[in-house]
Amino acid sequence: MDTAPPPLARAALRALSAPRPPRPPLTPLTPLTPLTPLTPLTLLLLIAAPLALSCDDARPAETPALAGDAQAGAQAGAQAGAQAGAQAGAQAGAQAGAQAGAQAGAQASPPAPLPDPEGVPAAPPDALALGEHRTVAFSYFTTSPACALCHSNSPRATAMRDPAGEELGPFNLWQGSAMANASRDPFWWAQVSAEVAAAPGAQEQIEGECVRCHAPMLSEVARATASREGKMSDLKARTDPAAVGLDGVACTTCHQILPSNLRTPESFSGGFEIGTERKIFGPHRDPATAPMVNHVRYTPTYADHVRESALCATCHTLLRALPPEQGGGVFAEQTPYLEWRNSVYNNEHNSPAPEAAACQDCHMPTYDDQGAPLRTRIARSPPGGDFLIDPREPFGQHTFVGANTVLPQILKAERATLKPQATDEAFDLITDLARDRLASSALVQVRDLRVEGAQARFTVALTSFAGHKVPTGYPARRAWLKVEVLGEGDAPLFVSGAHDARGRILNAAGAPLDAEKAGAPFEPHHAVITSDAQVQIYEAVMGDAAGAPTVMLTQATGWLKDNRLLPKGYSPAHVDAPSTRPVGVEGDEDFVGGGDAVRYEVPVPAGARVTAVRATLLYQALGARYMRGLFLHDTPEVAAFRGMHDRAEVAPEVVTTHTLAAP
Repeated sequence: MDTAPPPLARAALRALSAPRPPRPPLTPLTPLTPLTPLTPLTLLLLIAAPLALSCDDARPAETPALAGDAQAGAQAGAQAGAQAGAQAGAQAGAQAGAQAGAQAGAQASPPAPLPDPEGVPAAPPDALALGEHRTVAFSYFTTSPACALCHSNSPRATAMRDPAGEELGPFNLWQGSAMANASRDPFWWAQVSAEVAAAPGAQEQIEGECVRCHAPMLSEVARATASREGKMSDLKARTDPAAVGLDGVACTTCHQILPSNLRTPESFSGGFEIGTERKIFGPHRDPATAPMVNHVRYTPTYADHVRESALCATCHTLLRALPPEQGGGVFAEQTPYLEWRNSVYNNEHNSPAPEAAACQDCHMPTYDDQGAPLRTRIARSPPGGDFLIDPREPFGQHTFVGANTVLPQILKAERATLKPQATDEAFDLITDLARDRLASSALVQVRDLRVEGAQARFTVALTSFAGHKVPTGYPARRAWLKVEVLGEGDAPLFVSGAHDARGRILNAAGAPLDAEKAGAPFEPHHAVITSDAQVQIYEAVMGDAAGAPTVMLTQATGWLKDNRLLPKGYSPAHVDAPSTRPVGVEGDEDFVGGGDAVRYEVPVPAGARVTAVRATLLYQALGARYMRGLFLHDTPEVAAFRGMHDRAEVAPEVVTTHTLAAP
């Protein structure tokens, strides 16, 4: 029988303090290269507001060719009742009605399977080839190896270790994270190329806004020296700005962000402000300044805003102003910070709840496995020994761990093309921590099991412990319930949510559900499940101006579905509720802040003895349906990423599971 996990902080930290295999020492750093100017860039600075993309085309490029075939097949294959409900719902703007109509028609007369377009074939990875990592100082920025000179572990130093001697050096932990590799992420490259192909007239703006948070140092350099936004092509140039850009979200980005506009809407969508005084902000009072000044010409400066969620919000709150041709208004694309503010975890007001915690408390924990504050020297000397400095606290572990187990392994496997600087051990560490993070994020329980004749009735209840929606952030992520009614010898009598090795959800015949296919109607939210053709999928599905599902951020005007689990304490009356409210869950009174409950009333073979019900919550960082939509876009980067994706392990991760024996 599963039990509730420990309190949030302990659950989040336990993974980070588990014993890890030793990692090889860092290779010696080369001297900083001289400052050199940016290659002349002549385009004018874009003056549009952050993420206010103005696209010429109201439909994505997926609609000609393959996506058009998929949509036509979907419409032709649906029964009259399904099609009438779907079209009426789309025209009325009520996707829930459309899905209900489609489902009703399907139940009356099961339609033939919809087309399942494969999309662009996999190609060699050349289109995603990136440059080697270099130690560079340019403008106000320095690449991370210069910081590693003192803020990485050395076998001769006791600094930056936990009580068991495990390495906690900021560089050592950060190097394998999504932050460190934000500008080397091949999925990001593929998505941006597809967005540009869908709206070529907006290329400069699309790329500038994507570069802003994935290669922030390049963005700042382009603005300061060329009066324009950063470009994807800049990252492939052999220049110092490219080198700082390929360092991802690195030390001299976050630690130079000023507190001036934090907690304001102006700070969102990449609206952070970088200081020009070469001050490195940190949470420790009266730091020794000489080593940093002498080695990298920065001055360590106490500033507690580096521990505030609002700093993370500058890139983890993405709001896109819609142009008139897309209906105007704002599309709240990614809102983890706003979700957190509308929860019991919000610590920005005067009377925080006992559970209150900042983003950093979970994603940069400052406690060891026993819940005790970490206290250690925060730096070591460049030759490798200890500085004569006192241990300090708080000491945040720079893992920035989320739930993505796919990206670190792709970066590791495709090292020859993407050229990350992290070791294989660093990527494996982040993968392990992501699995531990998932395990602490939610709890599933089966209850109220009754078997009456040829029907099993029970409830599957989910409790979320995350400080935001589950999943949150980018809409490629999803979670779903796999529910099995078991008979003698654990033989399955009923299954909802089965999947194949690639993470595609299957029907009873072992074929992908129509909802897994590009261009097909998506799976609606369920309060009650009565058939193995129904699956509870927690996801966010974007819709374009015509009410059709899309995977193009630049074409999205809102959510057709958003039933991601809400954080505990969520209130529909909160000031941030308009940007974070669920979509498509109307009438489900069990879908509340902190969890959901799904009622199952499902058939079992007559005469079969039900022995147990098992429920499993699964998570997929790159949802299979979303990937099928992306692969309809024929760009070199998408084709190259398709090859990497095909070679990767993309099966869903188990978040939590529970088995209830029949009475």
